Parts: sequence; C-alpha cells; structure tokens
Amino acid sequence: MTLRHFEILRAVAETGNFTRAAERLYITQSAVSHAIRELEERAGTALFDRLSKSVQLTKSGRLLLEEILPILASCEALDARINFLEKRAPLHIVSSITIAAFWLPKILKAFQKDWPDIPINVDVVSAANAIEILRNGKADIALIEGAAPQGPFISIPFASYPLYIVCAPDYLITHRELTLQEFCTEKLLLREKGSAIRDTLDSVLYLAGHTAQPVWTSVNSLALIEAAKAGFGITILPDVLVGELLSQGKLISLSVQDLLLKNDLIAVHHRDKYLTAPLRALLFHIESTQSLGP
Repeated sequence: MTLRHFEILRAVAETGNFTRAAERLYITQSAVSHAIRELEERAGTALFDRLSKSVQLTKSGRLLLEEILPILASCEALDARINFLEKRAPLHIVSSITIAAFWLPKILKAFQKDWPDIPINVDVVSAANAIEILRNGKADIALIEGAAPQGPFISIPFASYPLYIVCAPDYLITHRELTLQEFCTEKLLLREKGSAIRDTLDSVLYLAGHTAQPVWTSVNSLALIEAAKAGFGITILPDVLVGELLSQGKLISLSVQDLLLKNDLIAVHHRDKYLTAPLRALLFHIESTQSLGP
C-alpha cells in the first residue's frame, strides 16, 4: 500500500464515483479502479458497494478510511512545511569562554532580528573541545581563539584582542619593563595548558628559547585576576577582562621585551558542511562584528 492508494480511496469515498475521483486526482478512471482493486485484495474484503450510479463505502471501507485520514493529514501538513525546514532547524554553536562572554551575545542578538524563529543551542567549552565536537559533526560552527585548527576546516578570522601582562600595584617588582628571562623567573599566574591564552604565550616563549613555570594554574580567569590583585604574581589576560581594573588602578600593566601578545577570534566550520541560509546569515553576522569590538 502507498499514500497514493490512500488518496484514491479518500477521493472515491468523498465523490462517491470513480470517474469524479479520477478527475479530482488528474488520473484515469482505470487507474482509480486498479488502485481500489489492489486495496481490496490487500484487505481481503470489499471496501465499496458498487451501486447502480455510485459507490459507497462498506463497513470495512469506513474502518480503513478512519485509519488513513490522520495519515494523509499528517503527510499534507508535512508537505506544507517541507520547503521551510531550514527556517526551523536549530543551529548548534560551540564557543570559547571569552567569545561567549563578550562577543557571542551581540552576534546572536543581531542574528535573531533576522531569524527570530531559529532555535540556537550554545555549548561553552575549551578551544580543543570545540574543534573535536565540530570534527565529530555534533556542531554547526565553532568560535575559538588563537591559531586556526589543522584539518578539514574553513577558518574565518573575525576579530582579535590584545593580552595584557598585569599585576597588583604593590607586587614586589623592581621595574615595569622586563626582559623575557626576567619575566619567566617571576611568579606567574597563568591559564591552563591547552587554553588559547596559554598556547599563545607558550608559543612565543618557545620560539625565544624560554619556558613559563607558573606558581598558579587555573581554568578560571577570575581566579587569576583575584590572585593578581592580592599580589601573588603576574598574570596575562584579555583586555576585556582587565581593562576596567587597570583604569581603576587595581592592577597595573607591565611591559615585557619581545612579548606582544594578541589572540585572533576565529569562526570554524567543516569544509564539507552544507551551509543553510540561516547558517550563512550567522556567519555574516560573525564577520560583521570586527568593527564592533567587545
């Protein structure tokens, strides 16, 4: 049995005539007769009483019609919606913490003005986890900091932020400009290995022949800020996190020779990913954030 069989049964039941049912469905009368005969053979009983000038459903025919009407209604409702699937399918974003805190809300607010009915799911994870989720096909787009990932991806830089080297005003330090060697011997309060900030720092130090040995390591930037404010050492964090504290004098900025740090913000999607209209619109809004800043 097919949906076409069900449509023909309904048309015959509603018109009471094979000829009118054929006209309604734009098929031949013989096609209608053939379909009804197939249904009756499948059911093992007559579905219509053939009267002199019309046909009427038998009791078995009525039972079958009751079964198929909801099926046809569901199929017709789906047919009406099928051209709008892209406009209702949810988007899944994985994002680093900093981007999620300072850039993503603005991006999504602008996007949802154009696409208010698109459900959006966001997971805030590390950059490494974001790429792994993307690689496994469990997200549409990843927003990460640092270097573009290797692999089957398309990476789109859309903004960047500077990293500040800061400490408390009363932190015991002889001068506010350090060499790389002096910096590496200080008490360092750093993000964990694998974070974008730490990877950026370690890469620069490695190329210069140095290694950082932090006294504090944390996945939480706020913990590092509080430790720095308390005078426990020097930390390196984005301007969006420490800018206000610098202006308030609760932290001071240090200069380290040959250590100018910044992180790029990158939107990444799989190169083979089909870009729906909403996903293309989201990428447009992401790329448009560069002039806005955090």
